[in-house]
Amino acid sequence: MATADITEFVQKVVDAMDLDLEASAEEMPDGVRINLTGEDGNVLIRKQGEALAALQHVVAAIYRHEASEGRRLVVDCMGYRKGKDDELRETARTLIETARSSGVPQEMGPLNPYARRLVHLVVADAPGMSSESIGDAFLKTVIISTAVDPAMTLRRWK
Repeated sequence: MATADITEFVQKVVDAMDLDLEASAEEMPDGVRINLTGEDGNVLIRKQGEALAALQHVVAAIYRHEASEGRRLVVDCMGYRKGKDDELRETARTLIETARSSGVPQEMGPLNPYARRLVHLVVADAPGMSSESIGDAFLKTVIISTAVDPAMTLRRWK
């Protein structure tokens, strides 16, 4: 992934929107995070980050062909996306513990593919737990439950 090219593209987009934001890149274990900071960050994150999600979609669509398998491209603004990801992981951990202690499967969602992936990764790190995405639409529900074989964590991504 040409990180400098992506960062430059994102900077050009926010400049064309006449927003006072600075784009910088951060390497992550599973990809690249483009961070936007500046006075106009609230423009992208208001209304539950709809504009940020739209920018993410455009950038991902343009650079999808350059991303190698398993590498993610995330566009964030003032830590908004990172904070939401942390909240999602914490919610998944809480539901894991509820499912583990009660034996009752827990539902999370509906979630987009990016959010489902985060939840599945958290569940994969929880011994004796499994997760499964259900639904036929873009937004699906993740079911968190105890694994059939406690010695093995099952994970099915659909």
